[in-house]
Amino acid sequence: MDIQELNRRALDESNKVISGVTPQDLKRPTPCPDWTLHGLLRHMVGANHGFAAAAGGGAPDQSVWTGATLGDDPAGAYLDSAALVREAFGQEGMLDRRVEVPEFGVLPASIVISMHVIDLVAHGWDVARSLGAHYEPDPELAEAALTMVLRMPLERGPSHAFDTLVEVPGDASAFERLLGHLGRDPEWAP
Repeated sequence: MDIQELNRRALDESNKVISGVTPQDLKRPTPCPDWTLHGLLRHMVGANHGFAAAAGGGAPDQSVWTGATLGDDPAGAYLDSAALVREAFGQEGMLDRRVEVPEFGVLPASIVISMHVIDLVAHGWDVARSLGAHYEPDPELAEAALTMVLRMPLERGPSHAFDTLVEVPGDASAFERLLGHLGRDPEWAP
């Protein structure tokens, strides 16, 4: 599994959905109960900037992760941040590095990129659902993200990044199982 290629594919999938977001969409609810689409996109832009800075070896600065703005062009802000993290994670020798991420410490780059892939796949769906659009990444990307997330310990609950596990049918796709494992109801609609 080439994690850098999976990250590029996850970015491509999220870029397709987010490229159509307008300022008028920003008040829409999302599957993330504490965020409107504005808050979700700010999080995604901040995460892209944060991951890019971390990949560049910068000291962890929480304000890079949390201080993102969308300006008058939310889609453009996201696409610019996606280009930064694509370049940062695509660097030659990136997988030989260790990267420091706030709240997680110093980790192998492959784990950090895996975290980003999971974030992109889940939040790409969140954005699409907020817009009432269909989103399902290709099966290989969904399966890889599910495999990655099953290997990670997730703290769950109201004060954590992940909500309570959502049970999905036994014949659910890898993507639906990923959503359920990340605390999302695959049937959520605004």
